[in-house]
Amino acid sequence: MSPPAPGVLISEVGPRDGLQSVATAMPTAAKCAWIAALHAAGLREIEVGSFVSPKRLPQLADTAAVVRHAVTLPGLTVMVLVPNRTGADAAIAAGVHKLTLPLSASEAHSLANVGRTPQQMLAQIGEVHALRRERAPGVAFEVGLSTAFGCTLQGPVAEDEVIRLAVAAAEAGADEVGLSDTTGMANPAQVRRLFSRLFAELGERAGAAHLHNTRGLGLANCLAAYDAGVRTFDASLGGLGGCPYAPGASGNVVTEDLVFMFEAMGVATGVDLPGLIAARAALQQGLPGEPLYGMLPDAGLPKGFVPATTPLRGSAA
Repeated sequence: MSPPAPGVLISEVGPRDGLQSVATAMPTAAKCAWIAALHAAGLREIEVGSFVSPKRLPQLADTAAVVRHAVTLPGLTVMVLVPNRTGADAAIAAGVHKLTLPLSASEAHSLANVGRTPQQMLAQIGEVHALRRERAPGVAFEVGLSTAFGCTLQGPVAEDEVIRLAVAAAEAGADEVGLSDTTGMANPAQVRRLFSRLFAELGERAGAAHLHNTRGLGLANCLAAYDAGVRTFDASLGGLGGCPYAPGASGNVVTEDLVFMFEAMGVATGVDLPGLIAARAALQQGLPGEPLYGMLPDAGLPKGFVPATTPLRGSAA
């Protein structure tokens, strides 16, 4: 889905990236209520789950049922993560609108996360593209380049290798290729440099920024990515989540804080901030006791704040 014009698209990943890192499984009905609240706040792309073996991620075993609910929400792009052709087959059968597949720039992380080398994952991208072309040509297909800015298992990741893999993923059939700071190691100069290189190589096929706040640089890195030309940003309500196969990789960028930053800058997100903050209640009801993060929910909107986005009709604004 394209971002508002002029503006950015906030892609909410909490129902997948957030929940996969929480030991407690959120009930299916609670997930559906949370996704409905996110949609009511104006979010128009949500990663609702993952078609990964339930043995690896039992928290997401009900993804097909969640998809069936999410596709009934008007104007919503329903996205799921798939690790391979088998997952893509199940996702297409469930009726999703968009597939995202992780390709790690770190071989150590790739083996831990999906049990394949980066080169083997490139072959999977080709297989998913062929399946999509045959069975569901209208389904979008993106690749997120994990550990693009460093890896807790391997350490530094060569930028030339990141760009090589991004180009190879596009050539294998991905519509877009984004960069992910899976382990929260990026800094703004690095983000600006690497995304600038990605745009130089892929142009309009350069995709989303998936950045973490593990070391407190999440918003600064998002701003650097925006300056480099990125217009789609992944974020998680309440900062929920991380990567269970990258030790110490906590802290997705908080959706509430990211939306506030852009709206305060005059960059439209299409998201109603009071409605977004209200959606935290649905998340807390589904995961009672789970800590949530974010500066905006505690501080509130500044007096006289005028958002770039016109509040939704019937919202809490």
